[in-house]
Amino acid sequence: MKTKNNHVVMILSSVVCLLPIILSLVVYNELPEKIAIHWDVTGSPDNYASKAFAALGLPLLFMIINIYVNFHLHNAPKRANASTAVIAITSWFCPFLSLILTPIILFVAMGAAIPISLMASVLMGISLILFGNYLPKNRQNYVIGIKLPWTLDNADNWNKTHRMASRLWIFGGIVFLIGSFLFPGSLVWSILSLAIIALLIIAPRLYSYSLYKRHGEREDND
Repeated sequence: MKTKNNHVVMILSSVVCLLPIILSLVVYNELPEKIAIHWDVTGSPDNYASKAFAALGLPLLFMIINIYVNFHLHNAPKRANASTAVIAITSWFCPFLSLILTPIILFVAMGAAIPISLMASVLMGISLILFGNYLPKNRQNYVIGIKLPWTLDNADNWNKTHRMASRLWIFGGIVFLIGSFLFPGSLVWSILSLAIIALLIIAPRLYSYSLYKRHGEREDND
């Protein structure tokens, strides 16, 4: 039954990834031949694609990524240990991005004044808070989490690292949400946000390694 449900989720989420194509077909003739699909940290476009790729290819790309993510989620070793909430969020993350990002790209291409840098920071903040909230509910698994040699080798290391990362990510998400509205489009905020992301990635890994070293030293002393 669970396998059947997983297949249903994969199919439904893949269909949702493709829904923006309806909008793409409606506005296709109004789109310019070249469309911005990526922006730098200040919100200025720095990469373009044909309107066929932006309007039709992006939802298809999200669908392909979604199929890969869902297949990996439901076929990895120890997948039963992963938090069901985190799996659900991850399973529907690509459809969510497709529904949000594809229309934004199309509307911006047609001249809509959408604050890209603000929206990107808000999405980052919400994502960090969501995933941070459910990180501690993850037991050791090979699917979702901070998968390091030390966390996968020791359950206590895994649990402590994820509790620490949870608090850090939630705090980082709140900082992102506040900074998004206080310094929209600011170069200083863009640089600071990159530094925050680096901290959120590096700090839990350093903490996990320090736990591993202390655990090893205790074993040597015993």
